[in-house]
Amino acid sequence: MFKGKGREFLGKVVISEETGRKFGVVGDLKFVAESGELLHVVLTEPTKHITELSLEKDENNRLLVPFSTVKSVGDFVIISEKEIS
Repeated sequence: MFKGKGREFLGKVVISEETGRKFGVVGDLKFVAESGELLHVVLTEPTKHITELSLEKDENNRLLVPFSTVKSVGDFVIISEKEIS
């Protein structure tokens, strides 16, 4: 779906599909090197809204949004809050 376009994510604002709330900015992507499978969107500049969700953090204490929650990528990265467990 998004293969080969990882750079297009960087610097985009992450928005909730359900509420339209801003969660932060894409700072990096975590993926499996062998297959290229995207695992997480790494957030920079997190907003207070994202702290309401239960997200993992990486070794640098940055929030990780599961890539499976990404619904679309355009001017923004749209994620589904309800799919974050």
